[in-house]
Amino acid sequence: MTRKKLPIGIQTLREIREDDYYYVDKTPIALQLIGQGKYFFLSRPRRFGKSLFLDTLKELFEGNEALFKGLYAEKHWDWSVKFPVLRFSFGGGVLGSAADLQASLHMQLTQYEQQHGLPRPFPDARSRFASLIRHLSEATGQRVVVLVDEYDKPILDRIEDKEKALEIREGLKDFYSVIKDSDAYVRFAFLTGVSKFSKVSLFSGLNNLQDITLDARYSTICGYTDADVGTVFAPELAGLDREEIRRWYNGYNWTGESVYNPFDLLLLFDRRQFMPWWFETGTPTFLIKLLTQRQQFTPALEHLVAPETLLSTFDVDNIPAEALLFQAGYLTIAKADYFPGQLELQLRYPNQEVKTSLNRSLLDALCGGTFAPARNTSRLYRLLLTNDLTALRDVLHAFIASIPHDWHRNNPIAQYEGYWASVFYSYFASLGVEMALEDATNHGRIDMALRLNGHTWLFEFKVVELVPEGKALQQLQDKGYADKYRADGPVHLIGVEFSRESRNIVGFETLTL
Repeated sequence: MTRKKLPIGIQTLREIREDDYYYVDKTPIALQLIGQGKYFFLSRPRRFGKSLFLDTLKELFEGNEALFKGLYAEKHWDWSVKFPVLRFSFGGGVLGSAADLQASLHMQLTQYEQQHGLPRPFPDARSRFASLIRHLSEATGQRVVVLVDEYDKPILDRIEDKEKALEIREGLKDFYSVIKDSDAYVRFAFLTGVSKFSKVSLFSGLNNLQDITLDARYSTICGYTDADVGTVFAPELAGLDREEIRRWYNGYNWTGESVYNPFDLLLLFDRRQFMPWWFETGTPTFLIKLLTQRQQFTPALEHLVAPETLLSTFDVDNIPAEALLFQAGYLTIAKADYFPGQLELQLRYPNQEVKTSLNRSLLDALCGGTFAPARNTSRLYRLLLTNDLTALRDVLHAFIASIPHDWHRNNPIAQYEGYWASVFYSYFASLGVEMALEDATNHGRIDMALRLNGHTWLFEFKVVELVPEGKALQQLQDKGYADKYRADGPVHLIGVEFSRESRNIVGFETLTL
């Protein structure tokens, strides 16, 4: 099998096709979308291939047939008709104010006006946009295609500054309303971004958009399927554990087939190492701050349930944590349940990369922002590899001691009921090993299973102010959790009892079966 170049960071179809990069053919989905309707919206996390898909639509409508040789669209698209395309993007740089937004719109509109030799009869962006659409349609005899990439980034760039974010939102709302008002001159419109702002706040002037974010038919519109990995990228698989690839990077789901984040796979094939490639491209500082302020019980992140309406409620002054986690790609859909007039979604981590990396960030915030938790995490991992039960208590003690005393005493985060259970959960979840929760419903305990090196480790963690001492190990035995793991190798039961008053372990018992 012949290896090709990896399209890392490349967002233009022309470069990928002309320079012989790997390409997963998305033209069947593109043609399906175009045939279905006229106005569409799609939300997907960052670095998921949204820009490349928009560029594919651009090349299709502009009739650049040579780029589609051998692809599905070659034999299924009318190449005799060419449409004028207006593509706007807000992905470059940070727009810090409403004035910055207007400057960006001015630059992009000016480029199109000069390119087509059209006048600029109006000073404001909204009127210029409307005039541009009408003039292009009349000059070419074809209706105009409007593509907007990262429609929400200007708002997200200033999301922590509510006043400026609202000003930017109003500017975008005014600009986007032109698309509906120009309906007679528009052939197709597609807007993409990370978040899904409520229609009332941003799209009240464009309320005819079809939101395909949770449409099962378009679950794979961005990203690579497992079949894509086994076919298109087959030359890259030698020497890599296919199951480990799935565990680390597969699992993003929007009610249909699951997909991989393209950026992760391309970096894996290039570097040949399992690392959090996608997560490290954007530190979720605002998300971590929001979760800690709201005293999020971190074990519950494995089993969140939310109505679809809540996940669509994102706005500058109303940001549900579930919506932010889902839209940003830190949680994905595990199961969708339909009720009359309502869709209820069960959420989960998409894969090991996100679970490990997000909990490392949460652990850092929960423990005072020091590097000590990271050092103790690596010690814990090495200890589990050697199955050293004797040293486990010392490592846990060292981990607790690494949390600065003054930070713990003065920070309200450390006072809520689920704090210590969250700390211990995120500590183990940050290891990057196979892990499952048996019971995460009570803020005073975690029943947790780890699989590593052919061994199973079952943990029961209790806060003695909530549950009497001497019960942790006994509860593991009473529940019979070990039974389903015994056939897979040795099983270690570990009961850990912690006092939040003394901030120390007061009970530690182990049993190997």
